[in-house]
Amino acid sequence: MLGLDRRTAQQTWTVVFIVLLLVAVYLIRETLFVFTASLLFAYLLWPLVKLLDRRIPGGSKVWALAVVYLSLLALLVGVGIIIGSRIEEQASAFAVRIPELLSRFEKVSQPVGSSSLQTARAAIISTLGKQVSEHSQYFVSLLPNAALGVLSHVRILIFIVLVPILSFFFLKDGERISRAIMGIVASGPRRDSVNEVAGELNLLFAQYMRALVLLASVAFIAYGLFFSLIGVPFGILLAAIAFPLEFIPMVGPFTGAVIILAVAGLGGFHHLLWLIAFLLGFRVFQDYVLSPQLLSKGMELHPLIVIFGVLAGGSVAGIAGSFLSVPVLATLRIIFRQLRKGYGNSAGDTGEIRNL
Repeated sequence: MLGLDRRTAQQTWTVVFIVLLLVAVYLIRETLFVFTASLLFAYLLWPLVKLLDRRIPGGSKVWALAVVYLSLLALLVGVGIIIGSRIEEQASAFAVRIPELLSRFEKVSQPVGSSSLQTARAAIISTLGKQVSEHSQYFVSLLPNAALGVLSHVRILIFIVLVPILSFFFLKDGERISRAIMGIVASGPRRDSVNEVAGELNLLFAQYMRALVLLASVAFIAYGLFFSLIGVPFGILLAAIAFPLEFIPMVGPFTGAVIILAVAGLGGFHHLLWLIAFLLGFRVFQDYVLSPQLLSKGMELHPLIVIFGVLAGGSVAGIAGSFLSVPVLATLRIIFRQLRKGYGNSAGDTGEIRNL
């Protein structure tokens, strides 16, 4: 047909199918992110659900899910009441002082570069300071309603509502869904390989979500305590900003450190060397002591690959792509390793492949 043999035609259609599949994935990337976030959230709650399911009489997983969800809601409300008021207070104070901080930055900045660059820099800072000064009171009046303003955004509201609901169904019917998917694969070595990959992915996702939450929580507690102890301006607010940035590997913590140093320096904090030493020491502890313990298996990725994945994911899908880049890369690594193992078995060179 059209001068192509059967094998060439099959390979051509395979390539076309893969390209169309990638295009479809890109077009529905927002929906896929919601379902992926729900699945990861389900992996985060699964150990608690499994533990309670064994202890609650009657054997109904719904009761275990209800207890876990209600406990999580109570925890979030309690943390919000205890810390939320301090964060809002510091955010309001920071908004009031923004014009002062910008003017201080303009005064302490040393002239660099050519006169045209100095003129451009001065114009930018002057315009920014003027706009902030004119609208600072408006910003302050909006701060108490910031949470409601965020929640009023339709996409964010849908995301917040859908993720727990979808996670509930993943937790409730996950085993049945898994059996249905495995039923598609024919019995034999192929099913065994798929089962092995699924087991590794289950461990990977569970460890990844547990590690992210624990690492972000440790960062928030450590930053909040240290900043309050040495008197860093807006310390609780800065710790709250650093918390979600911990969910973006490598790039997020670096961005958080830059924000912390900038705000502390502009806020008049005079012990920046102590602050830099703390941030460096904490990153060493977080990245080389705590994180390897939490991600002991399945995440053996070189830092260069992680940086590339985070940047590439951010280019494709923004913050969501950066967040999912590491589990996607780790998943591809597991699949590739299984394919190599299968190829090694067929070539009679299993021992050498397993040692790699």
